[in-house]
Amino acid sequence: MHITPFRVAVGLVVALVATFVILLKIPSDKYILTPAGAHPVAPLVQVKGAKTPKGSGTIDFVDVYVSKASELDVLFPWLHPHATFVPATAIVPKGSSDAAVNKIGLQEMASSQKTAAAVAEQALGYHSITPTGVRVDAIARKTDAARKLKPGDVISAVDGRPTPTLTLLRLAIGALRPGDDATLVLRRGTHTRTVRVKLVPKPGNPSRAIIGIQVEQMATVKLPVKVSIDAHGIGGPSAGLAFTLEVMQKLGRDVTHGYTVAATGQINLDGSVSAIGGVEQKTWGVRDAGIDVFLVPVDQGNAKEAEKFAGPNLIIIPVTSIDQALRALAALPKLK
Repeated sequence: MHITPFRVAVGLVVALVATFVILLKIPSDKYILTPAGAHPVAPLVQVKGAKTPKGSGTIDFVDVYVSKASELDVLFPWLHPHATFVPATAIVPKGSSDAAVNKIGLQEMASSQKTAAAVAEQALGYHSITPTGVRVDAIARKTDAARKLKPGDVISAVDGRPTPTLTLLRLAIGALRPGDDATLVLRRGTHTRTVRVKLVPKPGNPSRAIIGIQVEQMATVKLPVKVSIDAHGIGGPSAGLAFTLEVMQKLGRDVTHGYTVAATGQINLDGSVSAIGGVEQKTWGVRDAGIDVFLVPVDQGNAKEAEKFAGPNLIIIPVTSIDQALRALAALPKLK
């Protein structure tokens, strides 16, 4: 067979295509996060007795595509603008599965919807949340708390002071010093017990006392106003803040003040806003949608990361709580 330049070129193209296909089918040990864009919240939220929103502003939530990366993706990352690659174990922990992770994500979304509705109604003066104590979720090793507390314990008082909320618990502990003993009243299952725990210095601030635990607000939730939210199968808790704002908007609060607003962040029963993932991809999604303002949690540097990718026309508002978010939106310059 006579070898010509044309045949050589065709052979090279065939080899490259075959290599491309093979690399595309070989899974890597990473997942890839890419922008999924911003989506209006209004069609997803139904509120009984909803009022016509004031002003012309809108609220969006932001999503991220998460998928297994191929070896081709990893070798040629420029194929996916604004993507982030993360180890597979960061998405699917060892011993788990994609199906289990997806199920947890849907459960988190369902919980965030109920919390969002309750926080919104509470902020508007409805009695929707009754705090019942602070649950211990994790305990620092090599502390007195590790010997005397267990995950699942619910702390209801410190030194005789009721602490049904995170704020009251922090105030009670803040009045003490590292090395002091704090008397905690807690519920463990169906039993109530009292324990004395020696407080430890807070890392980075040794003059401040802490118990050495991670906690979550516990409360009973009843919604005086019926709220229904359908996220169309999207999982995770990061749309909680956006849902909260939309419920308030539908109940007559001027939330946006005429701006187009995107929001991300997990909303908690005490109204605080916690960190989320995929900040870079979410910021690009907001930019591409031409939105004016993006509310992003302060927690874990989320807002600082968003500011890196915001560009000149997107206002990033760092958020710590629903009340602070509302004040920040109200403080924006009035639109002409």
